[in-house]
Amino acid sequence: MTSQTHSAPHPSIQLSRRGRWAAVAVLAASLLVIMMDMTILNIAIPDMAAELTPTSTQQLWIVDIYSLVLAGLLVSWAAIADRWGRKRMLMLGYALFGGASLLVLFAESAEAVIAIRALLGVGGAMIMPTTLSLIRVIFTDAKERATALSIWAAVSGLGAAIGPLAGGFLLEHFSWHAAFLINVPLMVGALIAGFLLLPESRVPNPGRWDALAALLSLVGMTLLVWSIKTFGKEATLAAPEAWIALAGAVVTLGWFGLRCVRSDHPLLELRLFNSRPFSAGMIAALGSTFAMVAALLLLAQWMQLVDGASPLEAGLRLTPMAIASAVASVSAPPLARLIGARAVVAGGVGVAGIGMITIGITPGTLALPIVLIALVLIGAGAGSLAIASAMVMANSPEEKAGNAGALEETSYELGAVLGVAILGSISAILYRAEFATGTAFTGLDPALGLEAQESLGAAIAISGEAGLPDLATEAGVAFTHSMQTTGLIGGSLMIAVAAVVFCVTPKGTQVSGGSH
Repeated sequence: MTSQTHSAPHPSIQLSRRGRWAAVAVLAASLLVIMMDMTILNIAIPDMAAELTPTSTQQLWIVDIYSLVLAGLLVSWAAIADRWGRKRMLMLGYALFGGASLLVLFAESAEAVIAIRALLGVGGAMIMPTTLSLIRVIFTDAKERATALSIWAAVSGLGAAIGPLAGGFLLEHFSWHAAFLINVPLMVGALIAGFLLLPESRVPNPGRWDALAALLSLVGMTLLVWSIKTFGKEATLAAPEAWIALAGAVVTLGWFGLRCVRSDHPLLELRLFNSRPFSAGMIAALGSTFAMVAALLLLAQWMQLVDGASPLEAGLRLTPMAIASAVASVSAPPLARLIGARAVVAGGVGVAGIGMITIGITPGTLALPIVLIALVLIGAGAGSLAIASAMVMANSPEEKAGNAGALEETSYELGAVLGVAILGSISAILYRAEFATGTAFTGLDPALGLEAQESLGAAIAISGEAGLPDLATEAGVAFTHSMQTTGLIGGSLMIAVAAVVFCVTPKGTQVSGGSH
């Protein structure tokens, strides 16, 4: 095609079969580092909280800011990568992610960690959608592409397994700073391998860069998440500043959407949602991560602060979920060929929802075997998202691969942000409400009592300093109850999402050959 003379040749023409799978290995390894970083943080938060004593709001921001920045920049970075070169964007993302991780050596406050997490979000936004868009353009065969995406998803599960183990080992021998520093050598390796093995890819004649649309997407996403977090923090809908921010988000994102729909060369191709399989894959990504990320954050804290596990023990206890996810991801494409993509995706989200509900199925008590069963179910269900990714990519033209990757990653990351903001806030509200009515505050300075109500970590630290063991006991009970209720809410939402996905996905949808 003559249009191809304006850009690099299509990668699928350049790469042999061995070259294609070598490229997948590099791209999947990139995801491994990102997932390790996310799950290491879950293990490191208790130690970090003990040293930096963040408020509950700061602790939520330490977790949220990465996903917030990443979600806000995904669209812009994907559009720039389409024009500038996807490999170049990926290399820059690797360098920034590694460099930001190195800055943790100078972090001495919660604010500094939040700033570093924000920089990691900038780098992650360069990496995540680019891995998906490169897989889309490298693999033109539907069956090969489904297999490549299942490997991509399986590595995500393995990253979730390796992360807690690596984090536990590092925290046993070093400080929480090591959870960030481990990214540095891994990103150096990714830079070298990516430079040698990945092809360059860009879109011919992509059209004018819409700077206003890029700004609107970033501002709109930021306002949206900030408003939701503020509602959660205030524990009431009577928060004028949150309503103002929410109104601003609606206006800004609405304006962004109109610009994209009316443009001949939109920054983000929203018309992709006209495809029902594409929309169903996006709904599955958003709904499942909404519940699962918040659940994992809470379970990691429960294991260490309530059940008394060391960081390494907590890492080992989280591995069943990650291993189940990796196995399910690899099994998903052949299973989809047998029973259909619709049944695999909707069924997987439903199974993960049942896992969430299992956490709260025995009110008032929570034993480790129940937690492990819940983790296996959640992991097995998450593996079905390999087919959700294949549905998204199979229903996107090659020239829109960057848009599809940005939209899918936006769904994952926005789901994670909203899950932590909403379910994390619900858990914090329930924790404070129950803990505040306890009897362990007798003889404790009122200011310390208020601080103890901010988070479980703070309550346990104050309990040790003040010599009040009952304070830690009551805090643990309140946290367990709040987490169980949150699990019931999150699991119910996931089952509802599973029903929606099943209804939206057309019967007979194929992702590895057949109808496309």
